[in-house]
Amino acid sequence: MTESDAVGLAVFGSRVDAICASMGAALQRAAFSPNIRDRLDFSCALYDGDGELVAQAAHIPVHLGSMAYAMRDLATQRTWAAGDTLILNDPYLGGTHLPDVTLIAPVHLGAELIGFVAARAHHADIGSDSPGSMPISRSLEEEGIIIPPTLLCRDDVVIDSVLDGIVAATRSRRVTRGDLYAQLGAVRLGRERCRALADAMGATAYRDSVRERDAYAERLARATLAELPKGSASIVDYMDDDGTGSRDLAIRVTLTIDEDLELDFDGTCAQVPGNVNCPIPVTAAAASYVLRCLMPPQIPDCAGAIRPLRLRAPLGCLVNPERPAAVAAGNVETSMRIVDAVLGALAQLVPATVPAASQGTMNNLAFGGAQGRDGAPWAYYETIAGGCGAHADGPGPSGVHSHMTNTLNTPIEVLESSFPLRVRRYALRTGSGGAGRHRGGEGLIRELEFLAPTTLTVISERRGYAPWGLAGGADGATGRNLIDGHAMPAKFSCDLVAGQVLTLETPGGGGYGPAEA
Repeated sequence: MTESDAVGLAVFGSRVDAICASMGAALQRAAFSPNIRDRLDFSCALYDGDGELVAQAAHIPVHLGSMAYAMRDLATQRTWAAGDTLILNDPYLGGTHLPDVTLIAPVHLGAELIGFVAARAHHADIGSDSPGSMPISRSLEEEGIIIPPTLLCRDDVVIDSVLDGIVAATRSRRVTRGDLYAQLGAVRLGRERCRALADAMGATAYRDSVRERDAYAERLARATLAELPKGSASIVDYMDDDGTGSRDLAIRVTLTIDEDLELDFDGTCAQVPGNVNCPIPVTAAAASYVLRCLMPPQIPDCAGAIRPLRLRAPLGCLVNPERPAAVAAGNVETSMRIVDAVLGALAQLVPATVPAASQGTMNNLAFGGAQGRDGAPWAYYETIAGGCGAHADGPGPSGVHSHMTNTLNTPIEVLESSFPLRVRRYALRTGSGGAGRHRGGEGLIRELEFLAPTTLTVISERRGYAPWGLAGGADGATGRNLIDGHAMPAKFSCDLVAGQVLTLETPGGGGYGPAEA
């Protein structure tokens, strides 16, 4: 590649990255729900005509990695017409869990299909009986409305029966409709900007640039792996429980570095009755996230960057379940533990490269009631940050989202003005980070007082198994859930009356290295 070619490829990369970023900005501005508008629980990406990843914005790793894994089948198993938009959330047919709704549109230049754009967003209500659509479930059907890959638009006209059927299943229908239209607007913006770029370059030059950027990313990825020591390492990490009585759930992974990075989950426990089962696209997202973290920052976010990854997981195990296993928490909790397990195995081969365990949970809160501030039924969902693991070069950050989530918190002002609740406390959890030469990051304390009858669900982890320290560092503190000061399980659902208080204390990160005397 000549210097001029390299410059041109860098410019092309910036342009396709900008398309994804502009989609995200449009979605955020148009969204109705705090979950999308304020927490930024959404992701946007661009694919080639075969469903291979071309570019993505810096959004949510669990969204992006799973979309990249699933898009190949979605792209090639149907005939696409200009003006189509597909909608889906089925975890066994390209989704992650039911609240994550994905819209996909083909990009045509004349009659030629040159690619796809996609936007995935977490909807706080997708029709479960439990407000927030994150129940302590035992089957997929309990988690909300299941949307197989379905045409939402034909010839750029919304199919009302499809949209109305989805909206009718939810509590906050105005919000759901508004958020879906915001996603549709983002997808159409991305489609038109991708089409304009390909038209300006010419279809052949556009496709060639996609291939060249992909090949460049793969070369960088393989060069990075070539610098790592060859060998294998195994580890077992454990999840607390599945919320229905199954406990101490083993995730075993054997990591092998050779020309490729292979992850073998043989020995992981069988799928469980509760909802921590993790669909294989989400497992792939966690694995590709770790691989991506090893790469230099300039590597393009495209299919070539994760091509050296090899993944094995027995069908029917916790990280590759069979339908109709419940999966609502697999996307948000098990994905985090997969990252911990893979990093733990990797640390045996390159200990100075890997941080100690971060909080290892998203601390999911889902709640709602029959009458909100506007008198209508309401539902809300958020994840709570915690401590990050320390590393060889310094301490772990405190009070941040880590690994498979990349969302923000919902501002107190937005929470209190949108829902019948009061934030009584929001602070760092001092002393929760693991001790060591470098200390783990501190968790958070979030205390909510409910001002109206509310149904609450909490799905959390690291309440029993602590985030591990590394290289002699101490473990981070486990998390705690309390109602009116009384300890609650890691996963629970309950009905609250006005005046009751939830306190969530999130885990700290593990420490790194022995503490100095």
